[in-house]
Amino acid sequence: MTGRILMLALLVSACSRAKDEPADSALTAVGVRTAVVTTQPFFETLGTIGAVESRAGHVALLSAPAPTRVAQIFVSAGQKVSRGATLVVLDQSILRESARSAEAALVAAQRNYERARTLTASGILPRKDLEQATADLAKARADVANERRILQLAVIRSPIAGVVTRMNAVLGAAVDTNQPLVEVADPTAVDIVLSVGPTEAATVHPGAKVNIRSGETATGEIIGVGSVMDVAGIIDSASRSVSVRVRAPTTTRPLSLGETIYGEITLATRENAVVAPIEALVPDGDGFKVFVVDHSGFAHAHPVTVGGRTDRVAEIKSGLNGGETVVTYGAYGLDDGVKVVVQKK
Repeated sequence: MTGRILMLALLVSACSRAKDEPADSALTAVGVRTAVVTTQPFFETLGTIGAVESRAGHVALLSAPAPTRVAQIFVSAGQKVSRGATLVVLDQSILRESARSAEAALVAAQRNYERARTLTASGILPRKDLEQATADLAKARADVANERRILQLAVIRSPIAGVVTRMNAVLGAAVDTNQPLVEVADPTAVDIVLSVGPTEAATVHPGAKVNIRSGETATGEIIGVGSVMDVAGIIDSASRSVSVRVRAPTTTRPLSLGETIYGEITLATRENAVVAPIEALVPDGDGFKVFVVDHSGFAHAHPVTVGGRTDRVAEIKSGLNGGETVVTYGAYGLDDGVKVVVQKK
């Protein structure tokens, strides 16, 4: 009787352990998310931000032709203007006085020249005096032409049709030739200027495709596709970056001057590349590793060599062949050989 009771107790204990083992196993499994490594064309890209700027030859920065004051302002920033439209009128009183002085100097130079020519012909004056009088007359004529031109430029007109993108003129304020007063740009002739680091600039070449989005990130509105027109040969001393000019002839909407743009420049295209999600990469010393999930649900660490990367995927040069299931979310902190369970998103 005692033996039967003992045997029954052992059977109950064994059944209890059998019931508990699956629960214990489930508790030790780590919840993760996974993705399948694929073989596909890989586009190595460089993401960076920039802004919409006027194309060379389609923007005019206008200033005063001589020191004076602002007399009238006819436009404001953001206003559309036609070619030849009056933008700003400068005070011409001082400029007219300068023009009159130049004309008086011309009359005097003309008389001096006539006198020198007559006296030189008579042998009274040396030839060098006539040459000097001739030079003075030429200078006086140039001064008059210049003063007349300045008077004309005192009425600042737009040389192109476009939009007033900058207005610095203030009514009654003194101005000089080094002070830009008005900027007019053609809003239909714009380029995108992206900023890249000096090292990255060496990998960018004219003709490269650029995916364009609005804003500062890769999640912005898709605007269109452009191509690299030019890579600057100098480094900006302030930003320590290199400018890359991109032209996008067709976009989903017109680009606005000054608008912030995110550009994804295609640096290279490789067919049949092994590609894994960027989230699967776990730093491992100087390199990376990924956790490959086997058919039994155990994750095993695999060292990998990473090639090009985008903000979403990485090219795997070695360590994976394609088709493997790798851990993405939850990869950090995993131990080699740990049991995992795939969670739904």
